[in-house]
Amino acid sequence: MDDQSTPSSYRVTADELRQFIERFERLEAEKKDIAEQQKEVMAEAKGRGYDTKVLRKVVALRRRDANDIAEEEAVLEMYKEALGM
Repeated sequence: MDDQSTPSSYRVTADELRQFIERFERLEAEKKDIAEQQKEVMAEAKGRGYDTKVLRKVVALRRRDANDIAEEEAVLEMYKEALGM
């Protein structure tokens, strides 16, 4: 299909679609850069003697609601007691 036979509304839609795709691709690139920076932070922490597995758990806990954490910890303790741990 050449430009002359393409309806103008179709071209506008294609341009808009291209813009969405390009925006998404830019965000993907930014996400990759951020992930690399996070990896560098953890490598630095590890180099200073911190346990990165525990650091990641702390980060995950900080995202959660305090009541959910308390409830989960209470159930965990109950299960551990039931197993004699």
